[in-house]
Amino acid sequence: MFLTGLVLAAGASTRLGEAKQLLPYRGRTLLDATLDLARSCGFDQLLVTLGGAAAAIRDQVDLTGCQIVENPAFSTGCGSSVSTAARAVHARADALVLLLGDQPGVRVADVRRVATATTPLAVCRYADGLGHPFRFDQKVLPELYDLHGDKAVWKLLHSGRHPVTEVPADGPVPVDVDTRADYERLLAGDV
Repeated sequence: MFLTGLVLAAGASTRLGEAKQLLPYRGRTLLDATLDLARSCGFDQLLVTLGGAAAAIRDQVDLTGCQIVENPAFSTGCGSSVSTAARAVHARADALVLLLGDQPGVRVADVRRVATATTPLAVCRYADGLGHPFRFDQKVLPELYDLHGDKAVWKLLHSGRHPVTEVPADGPVPVDVDTRADYERLLAGDV
């Protein structure tokens, strides 16, 4: 199976007020930690979207092994990043696995379980709700081309147009850093 991983890292971090991708985390940047996780998953292709703070990210983050996808419309929400990146997915890809660049607490084992789901869509079911990573079968990829807004993948997931597998994952949904309080929770070990 040919798997493409996608790490969303194009956001402008408006709620945080600074580039969250570059926040210090365990001796490196937050995005470095997430990319290390993504590299550990063994994807055949690894895409990373950049937009806000792209130049600084290129200077400060190890992007080795990543195919950069620039999203000029990053300020319109993460749907535009998914839409832009979906066009860069390798033609041989059987599925796309979506990760958030500000969520380093996702476990490799959970990514691998989501990646092996056989339904068109899959998502992790944590103890306190649904959360990333998501999996999109190659048959669903064309629907990603037209996504827009911040909750676009969630709308597709809940649309009822495709069967969805909820893959069990231990613990709570990993911290997604959007605010200073989220960052403090992450640093406190509440991943």
